[in-house]
Amino acid sequence: MRKLTCIVCPIGCSLEVEENASVQDIESGNLSVTGNRCPRGAVYALEEIRAPKRVVTATCKIEGEAEHSVRRVPVKTVSPCPREKISTLLDDIYKLNITLPVKTGDILISDWKGEGIDVAVTRTIA
Repeated sequence: MRKLTCIVCPIGCSLEVEENASVQDIESGNLSVTGNRCPRGAVYALEEIRAPKRVVTATCKIEGEAEHSVRRVPVKTVSPCPREKISTLLDDIYKLNITLPVKTGDILISDWKGEGIDVAVTRTIA
């Protein structure tokens, strides 16, 4: 059994997923999940086994940063990114040079590489 802690809600159910599943079972979602108190826990466990994703947080350089008291702009993805693509996404985020002012919610990268992932500013900086 593979053990996971559900992060969908504050309860944090201890989930167990059938470990000796075939590749076909993993791809089709035919896995046995136990320990979840709601259906969302089972969905989370299956997604975590099949295609784990994470919300990515980072910072971007400010163009002409010597003029500003803040050196970097905090950003995050609006939707989760496949875990295997996070390092490539971070490379692209770190290449950005932001011109101020920016406000919370401004989209810096839209539909990153056709993945439907937007990168947004998380702090207003004038």
